[in-house]
This record gives sequence, structure tokens and C-alpha cells, in this order.
Amino acid sequence: MIIKVLGSAAGGGFPQWNCNGRQSAKVRSGAAGFKARLQSSLAVSQDGVNWLLLNASPDIRQQINETPELHPAADGPLRSSPIKAVVVTNADVDHITGLISLREGQPFSVYASDRVLATLNANTIFNVLAPDKVARRVFDLDKPTPISGGGVDLKLTVEAFAVPGKVALFLEKGNSSNNFGSRDGDTIGLKVTDTETQRSFFYIPGCAEVDAPLADRIRGADLIFFDSTLFTDDEMVSQGLSEKTGHRMGHISISGPEGSIEVLRPLNIKRRVFVHINNSNPILDENSEARKFVEKAGWEVGFDGMEVRL
Repeated sequence: MIIKVLGSAAGGGFPQWNCNGRQSAKVRSGAAGFKARLQSSLAVSQDGVNWLLLNASPDIRQQINETPELHPAADGPLRSSPIKAVVVTNADVDHITGLISLREGQPFSVYASDRVLATLNANTIFNVLAPDKVARRVFDLDKPTPISGGGVDLKLTVEAFAVPGKVALFLEKGNSSNNFGSRDGDTIGLKVTDTETQRSFFYIPGCAEVDAPLADRIRGADLIFFDSTLFTDDEMVSQGLSEKTGHRMGHISISGPEGSIEVLRPLNIKRRVFVHINNSNPILDENSEARKFVEKAGWEVGFDGMEVRL
């Protein structure tokens, strides 16, 4: 199984288009130790020919252009693509808007929870994906779902499971309770398995906390790609970039006694990669103390174009 990181940044990318914070300014100026990053997405293939996307970011066209494996075959028909399916983990703008760029009558399948598909179905702009070409398929949580699309069996299963999180930002409007916690299906993690080798990995780009059910599920995993939006809960507030903490946004922090490094430390996960990194996060500075801290703890910082084989 081949896994490619198409985008390792959180929503807005790095640098974010309107951000003049220290780190966005540094990467924009070409400073040493800073790499530009596109918005969060992975591509997975069992055979290196047919591909599944995990989330469809607004940067999807650039991600495809920068990934030769996702180009139409040189000897293929005039309209073709190796992308056969897309799995969406939630209804955040940075995970669904790329679907609109996949119009043009190309057959593939979109998999999501019933809650997320309800959001797509309620917004007519997604009807550019003609229903006779692009199947919208609901997966049941906690059950492996065989993935297919464009008439191809990808020889992959995806098991979706609820994780602690938050409803998408644009769905907060009209919520008078001020309780933005997720319901099952709003935010999910994925276990992707190669049906021939039975090797698997976890992809959890958004997570508010690692509760006991999630810890039990990922314990002993071979590989995990995990939410690293913020290094500290208040970093966007302290940098003057936002009034929201990580907790308010539905993201666990990397550091601290309840941060991802500490709570995942005893779970015996063999390989751990941080993705979905916000432009404020100091681990984006390769020379920072925060970067040294996560690497000393045995974590890798994901980057665009990173390839992992299982």
C-alpha cells in the first residue's frame, strides 16, 4: 500500500493567503527552515495505479498537478483519471470544497457519513458532480467498507469511526446552545486496510481529545497520521491571530499533559506522523525548540509529497 501526503497544512494552508503572522511571513520570504504546505489531504493506492483520496481540499488541482501518480495515463483516453474514490472525514470547507474541482463528468465515488452527505446534499453547488457519474455512498461507522469507483475495486477497505470533535464552522450558525461538540458522524477517523496484505494505517486529521475508546482502537497501530493543528491550546490567541483556543476549535494540542504526545505515548504506535498543521504552529519552523521536542518524542512532521509504503 502506498500513501502520499498531498497536503500537510490545516485550513488556509501555509502561508495562509491573508496571514502576515511571523511564520507565514517567513515562508513567504523563503526563510531557511520553512516549507510551504497545501491543505490537508492524503492519497492511497493498493496497486500504484488506482487511487483513493482522503479528503478533497481546496488545493486539490495543485495537489494533482504536483503528483504524477494522479495524472491521466499518457496512453489513456481523452478524459480519464486514476482517482477512483474520495473519502471525506467531515464537512469542513477545507475537506469538501475540492470535490467541486473534480467535476467534468469523471466517474468516481464519494464516501462519507450520513451526517456529512446530508450537508453535501443540502448544497446544490455539489450537483456539479452529476449523480449518474459520481456515486455518493454512505458508510456505516465501525464497519470496514470496501472501496470502489469508476468500475474499479481498489482492494482497500475503510473503517470510519467517530472521534471527539466539533461541527464544521459554517454549521455553527443558528446554534443557540453554544454547544458545538460533534455528534457521531460529524468528525470521523479512518482505518484504511489493504485487503491483500491486511496492512493498515489510521488517518485522524481532526480530533478534540483522545478518549478511552479512541485509545483502545489505535493501540499498537503500525502507522498513524494525526491532528497537529496547534502546539499549545492558546497559541493563536497569544499570537494575535484569533480569539479561539484549540479546544474551542475542536483540536487537541500537541504539548502538555493532555496533549497528543503524552496521551499517545503509552499506546505503542510504531510510526507517528503529524499532519493538519496550522500556520501558527511552531513545529513548522524546522529549527525551533518545538520541532526538536516532537522529533525527540518519536514523531515525524508530515510534509507535502511525503510517501510511506506499508
